[in-house]
Amino acid sequence: MKLFLTCIICFFTVSLFAQNRGEVTVLKSDIIDSLIEKRIALSKRSAPAAAAKGGAIVSKMGYRVQIFYGSDRRDTFNQQARFKTAYPKLNTYITYKEPNYYLRVGDFRTRLEAQNLMNELRATFATLFIFREKINAPGLDTDR
Repeated sequence: MKLFLTCIICFFTVSLFAQNRGEVTVLKSDIIDSLIEKRIALSKRSAPAAAAKGGAIVSKMGYRVQIFYGSDRRDTFNQQARFKTAYPKLNTYITYKEPNYYLRVGDFRTRLEAQNLMNELRATFATLFIFREKINAPGLDTDR
């Protein structure tokens, strides 16, 4: 009986591996190819535009300075406007983590750059902290 079961099991496993290879036929619409071409064209057009504007292309870890936090949304936007009038070239980021809004500024590669901004802002903003987080890496100055 054991020999009979062993032979049956061997027969079925051999037959599983004895299948012939087949052909795969891909059926797709021409619209898919045209959409892929449009997507590639748009990404090529938008990347140089972002680089020309001085915008960030690469995300990496860096530092930002938190200049305000509070539960009132209007206060956060007022502080953002106040900061933007003094420093129009620096980016500002508002995040909401219940129950507070957080206003963080800058995209700094090093902690020293963030510390220099923090020292400048110490007189005008009360609560300043430096946070390490994912930033939009600014372009490198190649003029130096």
